[in-house]
Amino acid sequence: MSQGVAVPDREQRTITDEQFHDAELIWNYHQMGHEPRPCSAAIGLGSHDLGVATASADLYRAGLFPILVFSGGNSPTTRARFPRGEAVHYREHAMSLGVPDEAIFVEANAGNTGQNITLSRDLLQQAGIQVDSLMLISKPYMERRSYATCRKLWPEAEVICASEPLELDDYIKSIGDEKLVVDMLVGDLQRIIEYPKQGFAVEQDVPEDVHAAYERLLRSGFDSRLIST
Repeated sequence: MSQGVAVPDREQRTITDEQFHDAELIWNYHQMGHEPRPCSAAIGLGSHDLGVATASADLYRAGLFPILVFSGGNSPTTRARFPRGEAVHYREHAMSLGVPDEAIFVEANAGNTGQNITLSRDLLQQAGIQVDSLMLISKPYMERRSYATCRKLWPEAEVICASEPLELDDYIKSIGDEKLVVDMLVGDLQRIIEYPKQGFAVEQDVPEDVHAAYERLLRSGFDSRLIST
């Protein structure tokens, strides 16, 4: 489980049942549903969520990859929690869970998902590591966006997505801020829709019910994580 502060029980939440249902539709859409299988290497994508490092350690210990890159510098939303950079803190956490130092590469400059992919690819190439298949380990709601980004920027690699096996309720409890989580779900879906137009990712089909849920949540004010378009 990710580390965080528990939120109130369902009846005490500030979002309505309808908003939670809409968020759950988007949450489920964001996850690719890939079956984990052995890969040449893995990238743990930096963010505010230490659960990425936990999931990476679990998957490494399961023998699914021999090399793990943690990628991520700092951002306004992570600097307070990870002052030495996301990748550095992820590495330390993974080592505390039994991942050996020699299995971990640190890419500490990336500031977005595209840079997570390209800078990690360059690091692995410079180390002489042949990558035919790649496991991307992210927050649960970032699987689809990381997949679409990697297919655009590293098309020759087979991509498998993974994350902590959490339901939306559990993830909200781990983060401790239900509105923030819904804002992030909405923001990532906007990026899935908009980034292909900007050449950042391959296009993903968005089902009608997911798009309708997205529009309802936008009208309800879940918009703090939107990008300008």
